[in-house]
This record gives sequence, C-alpha cells and structure tokens, in this order.
Amino acid sequence: MTSSDQLLLFNRQTSVHQILGGGLFADVILWRQKNVTLAILILTLVSWVLFERSDYTFLSYVSNVLLLLLLILFLWAKSAQILNRPTPPIPHLQLSEENTNEAAALIRDQINMLLSVSHDIALGKDPKKFAKVSAYLVLISIIGSLTDFRTLCYTTVFLVLTVPVAYERYEKHVDSILLKGNMKLKRLYIRFNEECINKVRKWILDMNKLS
Repeated sequence: MTSSDQLLLFNRQTSVHQILGGGLFADVILWRQKNVTLAILILTLVSWVLFERSDYTFLSYVSNVLLLLLLILFLWAKSAQILNRPTPPIPHLQLSEENTNEAAALIRDQINMLLSVSHDIALGKDPKKFAKVSAYLVLISIIGSLTDFRTLCYTTVFLVLTVPVAYERYEKHVDSILLKGNMKLKRLYIRFNEECINKVRKWILDMNKLS
C-alpha cells in the first residue's frame, strides 16, 4: 500500500464513484449527468418554495397532481375511442415476485441488524455503539428542533448532490483532516475509558473497605 493510499479514510482503495454503486445513481450524485442533477436541484428548490410559500401541503399537492393526471388520461382514452385514435401509451407495470422477495429480504436484514445492535446496547455489551447511537440521536434531536421535516428533506437532497462531488474533488485533503481528528477522538476515548475504569475500581475498593 502506498503512502497516498494510507491517507484515504478507512484505508479504502475504491473511488467515491465505486462506493456509490458506479451506475446512474453515482453519475447523478457526482454531477457526471449534469442535466439530470441540475434538473433535480431546480425541481427540489421549486418544490420547497411552493410548499413553504403557499397553503399547499405535500399530501394535497400529490393528490391534486394525480387527480389531474388521471383526468387527462381518462379524457385522452375516451376521445381516442370516439375518434378511433391510439390510446395513451401507458406501460403495464407490475412487481415481480422476485423483486418483492429481494426487497422484503433487504428490509428484513436491515431490521434484524437494527434489533441486534439495540439488543447489544441494551445489555451494555458494546459501549462504542452506545456512544455512537447516543451521539446520532442527540444530533437528530438538535436538527429536529431547528427545522421541520419538509425543509430537512430538501436540505438532505441538496447536501447529497453537493457534498459527495466536493469530497471527490478534495478527497485527499479531507481524508487527511478526518484521519487526524479520528486519531485524537480515539485517544480521548481511551483516556475517558481508563478514567471511568479507575473510578469504578476505586469505588469497589472503598465499598470493600466499608464492608
């Protein structure tokens, strides 16, 4: 492994594009399909302005759009029958049993993993996971107190379409900073853990002396 590889976070040797799947999804996030990415950003901004500045809610907006779409298709189909013209080119969509089973298996695995982590945390088997989960919950609580769910969704889309491409451009610099910060956090955790253990040992010794 070269010195440049060691500067990569988690000692990985794959690119950001490969981590994101290497397909169309990764191309959109990393702005390799600029028209699609820009369209998503503009649509997200327009939707946010629409919902924030008008009395529309997401549910009423979706319902009205679907109602308008169904009305257009219905009138199109009826007029096509009367005028002997082609019907609307609507594809016949249907979920296959294989896709359904794969999705169900994926959801099941994720839920089982979540339950397993929760079980370990509840029994005190993994202090590191407990600290991480607690930090995430505190962060979510802070974010939830600062904004509403709708704005959070739009902000998340914006970050997904900007942070990865910025990280890919300045990858080595960011990884170097994060690795240094991670090492400092590990040293602080080890020191904190040792202090807690020493305090517990001292408390046990004091209790034994009193007994």
